[in-house]
Amino acid sequence: MRFGVLGPLTVWTDAGEVVSIPGLKVRALLADLLAHDGRVVSTDRLVDDLWGDDAPANPAAALQVRVSQLRKALEDAEPGGKNLIVSRAPGYQLQVAPDAVDALRFARLAGEGLLAEALELWRGSPYADFSDMEFTRAPITKLEEQRLAALEELAEVRLAAGEPVDVAELVAEHPLRERLRAVHMTALYRAGRQSDALATYGELRERLADELGLDPSPELADLQARILRQDPGLSGQDRRPVTNLPATVDDLIGRDRAVAEVRELLGTSRLVTLTGSGGVGKTRLSIATAAQLTGAYPDGAWLVELAAYDRDTASLADAVLAALDIRDSAGPGDALDRLADTLRARRMLLVLDNCEHVVDQAAKLAESLLRAAPGLRILATSREPLSVAGETLWSVPPLGLPEEEGLDAVAASDAVRLFMARATASARGFVLDASTAAAVAQLCRRLDGLPLALELAATRVRSLGIHELVSRLDDRFRVLSGWQRGVSDRQQTLMGMIDWSWTLLTDDERVVLRRLAVHADGCTLEAAEVLCGDGGLDVMELLARLVDRSLVTVVEGPSGVRYRLLESVAAYCRRRLDDAGETDRVRRAYVAYYTSFAERAEGHLRGAEQVRWMRDLDAESANLRSALDSAPASEALRLVNALSWHWYLRGRLHEALRSLDLALSGPDLPDGVEVKKARAWRAGFALLLGESVDWEAALEIADPAARARAELFVQYGVTDMPTATAVVDRALATCRELGDRWGVAVALSRQSRDAFTLRELDKLDRVGHESRRLFTELGDRWGVLQANEWLGGLEEIRGDYDAAVRIFTEDAAVAEELGLWPDKVRRLSWLGWIAAYRRDYDRGIETCLEALRLADGQGYKEGTIFARMGLCIAARHSGRLELAEEHIAVLLRGVPRGPDVDPQLFVPTVLNELGHVRRMQGREPEARELFRESLVASRKIGDPRTIAGTMEALATVAEPEEAARLLGTAAASRVAHSTPASPDEIDDIARATERAKAALGEAAFATAYTSAP
Repeated sequence: MRFGVLGPLTVWTDAGEVVSIPGLKVRALLADLLAHDGRVVSTDRLVDDLWGDDAPANPAAALQVRVSQLRKALEDAEPGGKNLIVSRAPGYQLQVAPDAVDALRFARLAGEGLLAEALELWRGSPYADFSDMEFTRAPITKLEEQRLAALEELAEVRLAAGEPVDVAELVAEHPLRERLRAVHMTALYRAGRQSDALATYGELRERLADELGLDPSPELADLQARILRQDPGLSGQDRRPVTNLPATVDDLIGRDRAVAEVRELLGTSRLVTLTGSGGVGKTRLSIATAAQLTGAYPDGAWLVELAAYDRDTASLADAVLAALDIRDSAGPGDALDRLADTLRARRMLLVLDNCEHVVDQAAKLAESLLRAAPGLRILATSREPLSVAGETLWSVPPLGLPEEEGLDAVAASDAVRLFMARATASARGFVLDASTAAAVAQLCRRLDGLPLALELAATRVRSLGIHELVSRLDDRFRVLSGWQRGVSDRQQTLMGMIDWSWTLLTDDERVVLRRLAVHADGCTLEAAEVLCGDGGLDVMELLARLVDRSLVTVVEGPSGVRYRLLESVAAYCRRRLDDAGETDRVRRAYVAYYTSFAERAEGHLRGAEQVRWMRDLDAESANLRSALDSAPASEALRLVNALSWHWYLRGRLHEALRSLDLALSGPDLPDGVEVKKARAWRAGFALLLGESVDWEAALEIADPAARARAELFVQYGVTDMPTATAVVDRALATCRELGDRWGVAVALSRQSRDAFTLRELDKLDRVGHESRRLFTELGDRWGVLQANEWLGGLEEIRGDYDAAVRIFTEDAAVAEELGLWPDKVRRLSWLGWIAAYRRDYDRGIETCLEALRLADGQGYKEGTIFARMGLCIAARHSGRLELAEEHIAVLLRGVPRGPDVDPQLFVPTVLNELGHVRRMQGREPEARELFRESLVASRKIGDPRTIAGTMEALATVAEPEEAARLLGTAAASRVAHSTPASPDEIDDIARATERAKAALGEAAFATAYTSAP
């Protein structure tokens, strides 16, 4: 399927047929997703873009309807089309190949120099039917600018080829564009219209002065001067581009967008420096960019390779003279003066490659030449900036890595494309398939997407095979050596590449760099200063210099700036740390720092700074795991106790259990409170994961405050309600006595849940609001979500679905913002249930499926149960019995059942749904048995709402008189407990009532109905 925005919004099938997208809002939704070029667009952003100030009462639900309609339209047109619209936090994403969108295809073709082909894609004004909407303004401006730049460049190419060019209309439309005016002036001059060429320059000069108070650029003034003196170079008689750029022997993979961006920068900046770590592909990118621009410069594009020049004796002006084949003359001044004089009138592109080891001399050269030659552009490559006035930096990133697993996702990444191209060139039988995709993806990730490292690795596939190669990456410096002839020594091996950078560092820079290598996945400035900063080192300044030298990368994340080393650089620096004899000392300091950090963070996870510290802990998760792996027993116990609440909040139950087992497995555990706290945490996580464990023994903690907190955690996994209630009541009493307001709020939120289950609505109202008040006063947003969940459930019981949806929708957004995925799962499941109750079964299924996918991804067992229950209800009511039965089977698999079993809370509802499925399949005896089993289970639990619903379900298959009595009893119970039936339950009640009345008659039915106890 293809999408067009270069004109009115249009969608085509692969066969070229136009796809109808019905509804203005649905088309606007598609336009909005397309305008974001494949990025995720948040729900809030989409709602604001589509409705603005006129948002509907339930905007998230309204948006979901439009998403469903768009998916249906795409699916109707092309099987699988609905899968192009992906639900992805915090909103939705249009997931298509870049070439499937004409705007992105245009950018790629233009970047590759295929300008005529790119411009043929335009059908009119971009987003023509949505040009008045706010969300299209920026994309329209960007696309119009790209189109105009392509038209200018195409005109320049045709001029250089000696073709006639007429841009008069474009000049009239865009009178202040100097690049376009230069084309016009040159074309007029070549057509023998020198006076017209000068006149159009004069017109521009007047417009600039009147409208902007500016003069024409030096380049345009130089062109006017050349026209005045009738420069032979403007005649076009010798239009062959001059260059010494090497011809490419293989494709430049994964850099199309990079080339386009660097070309764009060179259009506005006279000095562009490509920075980046060794092996990232700066030279290849610069040459590819220059090759595409050769025809745009009358005096060509030239490469000056500086790697061979010594920093102390280098004469870089001589290097440029030699590259340009300019003969030395006996004129006055040094080589730089003579070079500047020679280039003064030339319009050319100069590529200065590998400036890092002669950076001072390169900076002087660039500054001098740019001042002397207004028609000169310089594209430099260096591991650090030249720091010259007017310099524009462009950091060359590693190639894109696979973002997801699966063959298609792996094959689409740029790093994999490069690796496979090089690997298959030497190992002809090697293919990317289901058996190799995971290994190839792992290799590309571990090599950080560095082109040089990938190409070195590709040469080893023939001799080692991909799996053996990946297994040997821990010894990467030996494995990735001996590449190919014809390249410099430092490019022959991965070690040689990094050695080159190491030799350029000062001693202090080397100290900081090697100590940084102890970190896993980067660190903060504070951590760097603590672990690298002895001996009076100014770590902040040294870090800045290492960033400039492209050995340390800076990443701006939710928790602030982090400093990272590429994995290969880190491996190299760990060797240097060993050589310096510092490994053990730095590692001990590392463990001590992150243990202290975790304990500091833990103290802030239950209050107003909760969000900040959760994000800080998320950012340090790799360092915390690494610290735990090598921590002695006492620090390991402190670490896991400090991290356990964060693991719970994030839903990382398996990680918590593994980490606690590791900390508790030490041979010499200290006997004290830390061990007992860790055992209590472990018991709680084990219960949550469905393990059988002696949790009561794990609560034998002498300190009453610590014991109460442990009880409050363990109760989350206790499935027997009376037992859990007793634990909570005991903890609540202790917390009230000790003044632990947070503990009180947690205990009350659990009491709210139990009151919801037992339909004790007055109690639920009272304790739920007290819990929410306490959490709000403490600033604990997680806690507010816990209290709100059961207050939202209260609104659902009372039948105020609008209020319930509002609470759950708002809380789902909060849970997503905080990264509390278990809470997001539950809110989505609630919303799915309510949609099903309201007979909106498609939305119910879609929402519960989204919750199920999220719960499965998080390993959240309770969440999968809740989501599947909603799926069963929505699927059964909509007649999709196979889907309902599929999820019912999963829910009941391995669950103990029978008259002597204490049932789990979800069992009665699931048995009811299975009974309804059997009834709808015509298997009424089986349905009756299931409903009776459910009635016994729900009575054991004591949930009056489920009891009433089960009676009504049983009435649909019971004998008529029994059915009437069941319906009467259920109705009386609903009134007594203020639990009205939902719309979908009303359907079942009506069905049972009609059936019984038809058999008994109105009078007999009424007698039996009212005789119910």
